Amino acid sequence: MGNPEDERIVDKRAASRMNEDSPEPGTGSVGSGRNAEEDNIDSTTFQDGDATADVATLREQADTYFKNWQRSAADFINFKRRVEQERGEHARLASAALIINLLPVFDDLDRAVGTVDAHLAGLNWVQGIVAIHKKFAALLEAMAVTEVPAEGQQFDPMRHEAVGKQPGPAERVLYVVQKGYQLGEKVIRPAMVIVGDGGDAGGS
Repeated sequence: MGNPEDERIVDKRAASRMNEDSPEPGTGSVGSGRNAEEDNIDSTTFQDGDATADVATLREQADTYFKNWQRSAADFINFKRRVEQERGEHARLASAALIINLLPVFDDLDRAVGTVDAHLAGLNWVQGIVAIHKKFAALLEAMAVTEVPAEGQQFDPMRHEAVGKQPGPAERVLYVVQKGYQLGEKVIRPAMVIVGDGGDAGGS
């Protein structure tokens, strides 16, 4: 048998080597050169970096959505304005078409009232025609229809239609053959006029 004292010496040496190899409390694994606190710091830093990247991505997406919403809102406003303008234009065109069809009737009434004989002026039926003429004129006025200025005016091809010429001041409207009318600022029927040919040397 071996000497018990020698065995105790061997055990002590083995225990001593095991203690040297075991890591001290609070340290990392053998040979790593890092401790638990450093590992925790690195882990926290990595997580914070991910959170910052996510926030930046979400902010970029939110900005994109907001710009798209602004663009859509602007497009809708423009569309609504365009629809309203088209609706108003259609209403004006419809009114103009109706007025153009009614103007020949008004022309007849206008001529009838303008040429009525003085001896007939007091008759009831004549007074009735005059009253109808006044109501018709008031209706046109309410619809923003006005007569195109013509007689004595400088000839304007946008508002006048020359149907003949006579001696008189050049390019000056001498007579009105048929009245013209405009709806607001838009001429719906030009005035038919006789224009001076410049033969009157004294004209302006």
